[in-house]
Amino acid sequence: MAAHDIEKQPAAAAEAGAPPAKGPGASGGFVDADAQLVRADRLARKLSARQVQMIAIGGTIGTGLFLGTGKSLATGGPASMLTSYIICGAIVYVTMLSLGEMAAFIPVAGSFCTFAGRFVDDALGFALTWNYWFNDAVSTASDIIALQLVLEFWTDNFPGWAISLIFLFVVIFLNVMSVKVYGEIEYWLSLLKVVTIIIFIILGIVVNCGGNKDHTYIGNKFFYTGEAPFVGGIGGFASVFVTASFAYGGTESIAITAGETKNPSKTLPRVVRNVFWRIVLFYIVSIVLIGLDVPYNYPGLSSKTTATSPFTIVFVEAGSTVAGSFINAVIMTSVISAANHALFAGSRLLYTLAVDGYAPRVFGHLNRFQVPWVAVLATSVISGLCFGASYIGAGQLWSWLQNIVGVSNQLSWLFIGVASLRFRAGIRHQNLEHLLPYKNWTYPVGPIIAIVLNAVLILVQGWSCFSPSFHAVDFVSYYIELPIMFVMFVGWKLFKRTKFVRVDQMDLITDRYNLAHIEGEDADLAHGALAAEARGFEAETSEEKGGGFLARFKKEEKGLFGKVKRVGMWLFF
Repeated sequence: MAAHDIEKQPAAAAEAGAPPAKGPGASGGFVDADAQLVRADRLARKLSARQVQMIAIGGTIGTGLFLGTGKSLATGGPASMLTSYIICGAIVYVTMLSLGEMAAFIPVAGSFCTFAGRFVDDALGFALTWNYWFNDAVSTASDIIALQLVLEFWTDNFPGWAISLIFLFVVIFLNVMSVKVYGEIEYWLSLLKVVTIIIFIILGIVVNCGGNKDHTYIGNKFFYTGEAPFVGGIGGFASVFVTASFAYGGTESIAITAGETKNPSKTLPRVVRNVFWRIVLFYIVSIVLIGLDVPYNYPGLSSKTTATSPFTIVFVEAGSTVAGSFINAVIMTSVISAANHALFAGSRLLYTLAVDGYAPRVFGHLNRFQVPWVAVLATSVISGLCFGASYIGAGQLWSWLQNIVGVSNQLSWLFIGVASLRFRAGIRHQNLEHLLPYKNWTYPVGPIIAIVLNAVLILVQGWSCFSPSFHAVDFVSYYIELPIMFVMFVGWKLFKRTKFVRVDQMDLITDRYNLAHIEGEDADLAHGALAAEARGFEAETSEEKGGGFLARFKKEEKGLFGKVKRVGMWLFF
């Protein structure tokens, strides 16, 4: 916490003769020292900016990119896949700007789910939090199932459920340990994924230019093979959006780390500004190369029982079985990383549900590392779905789960936009815009466009389950989230008789990272000398702990070496 958070200075506040706050909307004066200002901030803030940035990348670069692109290519063709990923990327970019603005101001573990309840309607917060918790629990299950698909590259004799069970226990262990351990492991796994994608991009260009088994220039011929570039017509094109949404899903969950991030008002805006552009770079360039190097009708690309990663196919096409095994092993670590991240996010949401009174209090219990261990175990129970894969077919079950998660992501993005519009309305009404650590430059047009696009995609992307014939199970996987969300929203609204939150009643104080201001002046500025001293002490401490090397490395240098070094720092730090 900052050196001058108000809950740490009740005496000082009393001496200043500060008047008490008049209610949740009365955030214009000094905050009452006796008020309960911190409700959900009991988790350990041990995630550094370095770890948070890599977790943001690692949370999205996983099964959606490494395996989901295979399904997109097989069902929609290269042009449909590229178009859908660009559109979804634009939606997610605006969503991240909106979310970063809110999370930097009120950094809590519940993130946008908490914001929906606080700025729109408590019933919406209830429904969205349970929906997103289920999203993360199912994501963990789908990632564990994806391990079975990755394993089939080497052998189909090893029981799939065994590999899922082994790594499920590994992921659970990592999540009940200190969040610092989680952050460090996730950092290195994410770094491995980033390096692998860079290698893939280079190799993909080489393969396309003739460095393949046939020693022939490929060019764009796979864009016009068979039904390509748009495979399956409008149905194939529409169905790719849910796969793209599954792939980008997790970008928004970086805000869930806000409750355990050091100095979130500065770290989160930096993450939002930088990380998404890296993700777009990795995704869009990789997808272009996949469309160029892999035909949509490649055997085993996507079926009920198998799913081969296009990344593995490109490495194999380079003429090296060893290279194929290497990338498959990396994909396996990436899947584990994705499951690790999904379980982390899901457990924090279940913890938030308990703290906010939406779930039994037992899920709010913390261990000695300040980790919600009961929530971790409860979220991991959903991953028992992985044992059904042996009966249904891992490929088919993974596709259904992918649809459910993709639609859930779109619902979350839609309501983040709604919460963002209400948040800014409340901020403006209570004259607090000058305190925003970060502002969404696309407001209000960006959130409105994102809301409309998400609503359209949610309704039309299930086109393929109606044509040429109706597929009941596919229909359920595309649309089951909608009635569930509606019933939970209406049920909680009727049960608790909640009301739409008015801008003058909006709580913009509770859990705010910088909890006080005087006459429009930040409390930290009012105690500028002490704050500067604290910052100096922190800088000295970081030098003593080994931060000196990184600081020296960040110093500007001229010439070619300086430019290369700055690019490296932008990519990895």
